Amino acid sequence: MKFEYLSHTADAKFRAFGKDIDEAFVNSALAMFNILGDTTDVKITKKIKIELKEKNYESLLYSFLEELLFLLETENLFLSNINNLKINKDFSLNCIVEGDDLQKYDLKGDIKAVTYSDMEIKKTNKGYEIVVVVDI
Repeated sequence: MKFEYLSHTADAKFRAFGKDIDEAFVNSALAMFNILGDTTDVKITKKIKIELKEKNYESLLYSFLEELLFLLETENLFLSNINNLKINKDFSLNCIVEGDDLQKYDLKGDIKAVTYSDMEIKKTNKGYEIVVVVDI
């Protein structure tokens, strides 16, 4: 399982899984975009490189998901896939995000922002689990 949705009173909350931190970040991004629509049906017509650096995993996750929302708003990128995501020990992140023009899809709603509320990144015996709440 890549991710699951959790109950939340007003916003959307999900838990993403990964065998390592890189895969958990990828699955967090897919979980966030699947709130809007099924990412498995999205064609790949756009590729954008992302490079970020922060002071810890939580701030890196926040910046990464906010950057994806920024690309949704400014580049009309509806995410389909993330390639070569690599998080280094200095909390820098590099990847290529792929997707299509969001105007081609019927979205189920809107995501206003990522929040630090209930954010959790933890190592488990199976890998990593990430919990995120987004303001919808």
